[in-house]
This record gives sequence, structure tokens and C-alpha cells, in this order.
Amino acid sequence: MARILVVEDEPDLRAVLDFNLREAGHDVLSAERGTDGLSIARSQRPDLILLDLMLPDVAGTEVCRALKTDSATRAIPIVMVTARAEEIDKVVGFELGADDYVTKPFSVRELTLRVRAILRRADSPAPPAATVEFGSLRIDRDAHRVWVAEGEVDLTALEFKLLWTLFERRNRVQSRGALLGHVWGFESRISTRTVDAHVKRLREKLGAAREYIETVRGVGYRFADSPPGGG
Repeated sequence: MARILVVEDEPDLRAVLDFNLREAGHDVLSAERGTDGLSIARSQRPDLILLDLMLPDVAGTEVCRALKTDSATRAIPIVMVTARAEEIDKVVGFELGADDYVTKPFSVRELTLRVRAILRRADSPAPPAATVEFGSLRIDRDAHRVWVAEGEVDLTALEFKLLWTLFERRNRVQSRGALLGHVWGFESRISTRTVDAHVKRLREKLGAAREYIETVRGVGYRFADSPPGGG
């Protein structure tokens, strides 16, 4: 069904994940150390990575950062699996480009459902769309590329999904809950602050085009109906 890489230093948990993912029909690759996980991800290109944050050799956040800054592995969905349950840890994880964040102890059933949702989202065929332009912003939906003026903007897969969702529904207010459900693709206990963190980061990357994403206080966000000034 899919090839999943599990980067986890606890042998018992690694074995549980391996068994349940195989039962769900997936092929499973395993790594105990972050450096080994990076090597496997780069050489075998899994469809999804389950990544522990507290690894014996290198922090999982650094593994995530390395994967998301490498053009060869940037599009691989990453689910962080960790005992760190603080809100700041989740925000940092999502800002690094993680697609989901699961805290230990967790329900294996819930985790497999999350994996299924993320894989389904990744496999969904993109609707046919030519490159679209909006003021200084240009988006190539099929190639997952974005430019502001003449400069290309490097977005993570989640940031691109968030931008496209807002653009596609421009001039319509999107609540944080609706964005969580559509962009992350799973109704979970993730805080709506996750959306705020991603929008903040997306605006920073868009630079001059940041004003196209409007905040609707107390509700959520809205992409402008037309570029300010008619540009």
C-alpha cells in the first residue's frame, strides 16, 4: 500500500509500529538513529516517515529540518511521534514542516488512521490547473512552486497546501477549524494555534504578498478577492 519509514530508538515501540503498519498493508523500513533515518529516506524515498524527536545521536527536529530543506525529500510527509506534549514543541514541529504531531502514549489505532489520512491526501490527484497569477504572486499548482515578483519562494508541502486552500477559496472566510480539517486532513486534538503558527510563517515567506492573506479577528483567515491597489 505504502512504504513507511519508522525512525524510533525504543525497540518495543518500533516493533509495535512495524507489526501494526504491516497489518494495515504497508511496507515498513526502520531506523534507530537519526542519521540512519536520513540515509534511508534519501536512498529509498518512503511515502511517509514516522519520526521520534528524542533520538540517541541527533534531535528529530534536526532530522525533520534536513529532510524539508532537501529538494529530494521535501515532499515526503512527516509525522512526529514524541513524548514532548508542550504546545511550543508542537508549534516548532509544524513550523519545521511536519504534517502531524502525535504524543506518547498514543493509540496505535489513531496513529494508523492519521497515517491513512495523510497518505490519502498525498495520493489525491491534483485538479488540473494552469499557473495562476494574483498581483505579485504566481502559483504553479501542479509543480508546487510559488513566486513573489520574480523570486521563487521555498514552501513546505503543508505551507503550499495552506496557501492554495486560501487562494482557491479567496474572499471567503476560513475558520481555523476548517483549515485544520482541510489542510491537515484529520479531525484531531491539534490546537488551532497550529494554524496561526503556519499562517505567520507563510506570511513571512511571502514577503510583499503577505497582505493578500487577511486576518478576520475572532474567526480565521481570508485570501483577498483582488490584489490591493488592483495590481
